[in-house]
Amino acid sequence: MAIPSIRISSDRATVGAKLGFLAELSGTWEGQGFNLIARPDKQGGSPLFLELNQTFEILNLVPISSSIPNRGDVVDDIELFGLTYLQKITDRVTGGALHIEPGIWIHIPSQDTDDGKTQSVARMGNIPHGNSLLAQGTAIKLDPFTGNPFDPDVRSAVNTAPFPVGDPMHFPGTLSGFPPYDLSNLTPAAVNFRTPAGNSPAIPLPDTILGVPMQDVILDPTKLLTAALSDQVIESMVIINVSTVASLEQEQQPPAPPLPPTTINFNGGGGGVENIPFLQANANAATVFATFWIEKIKGPTPDTGFLQLQYVQTVFLNFPVLPSPPGKNLTWPHVSVATLQKVFGGQ
Repeated sequence: MAIPSIRISSDRATVGAKLGFLAELSGTWEGQGFNLIARPDKQGGSPLFLELNQTFEILNLVPISSSIPNRGDVVDDIELFGLTYLQKITDRVTGGALHIEPGIWIHIPSQDTDDGKTQSVARMGNIPHGNSLLAQGTAIKLDPFTGNPFDPDVRSAVNTAPFPVGDPMHFPGTLSGFPPYDLSNLTPAAVNFRTPAGNSPAIPLPDTILGVPMQDVILDPTKLLTAALSDQVIESMVIINVSTVASLEQEQQPPAPPLPPTTINFNGGGGGVENIPFLQANANAATVFATFWIEKIKGPTPDTGFLQLQYVQTVFLNFPVLPSPPGKNLTWPHVSVATLQKVFGGQ
């Protein structure tokens, strides 16, 4: 059936149904998280600056009230349904601005599985540094849910250690050999280039966050997501996986016995990242992949449960160690995690 040229907004229930598993994203979410990013440090004279931020985040998502028509040529027309979003992140210690990102989430019903258990979704985002991304993937609903959402078979792999461009991603995280990653290293080369906000003198890092030792957080920030769930019971959950690539190679690192590289397949993943020329030359964002968990948390009584949103996102930044000897271009994982809850007026 042809899509009409005039599209009048449907009622809220109909709009929500068309959004599929993305429907519960609608609203305003607030909460805390953690951000780890290695970046070039030409002015400071160090090979890199490891910026570590305890974060506060506001994420607002608004449903697009009518369908989004994609007019066909070689195939029939299709309809998309989506939400606009605005993400704002600040440093929780200093209140300083860190990130702002407007974008759109879309549900693509024509690509859903026939059994209705897996839906096709995509995320389009714009970052003021001069990046735009399209990350595609899938959403599934687990109702009821039992177990741990951060088991390796249901979470995105996370790694914070750099590795040569084009090589398999290291897994699990390691200290990487660069001083700022090792909190036991108290030399100026480590301490002066490892701080929540680039302050001089550096703002001291806490020993723990949510009871997790800071060194463990640096190696695997998803430990904070597990810690946030320590006294919670998840009744049901939607898992959204999106990526700008279809798959990634990863290899296990010592001290475990060496194994052949394995492949992480992102079902339906694809798209890409575009960067302005400055970023292409200095810190090129090459790949983005993320997992979002929309969790219904059990309350003391049936009417006191609440919704929670957790996520882990990795961005691969490619830049050389400075000064740059031949063969030293590295991929630096930029990892962000957060645990957010819907706030008043955020339905």
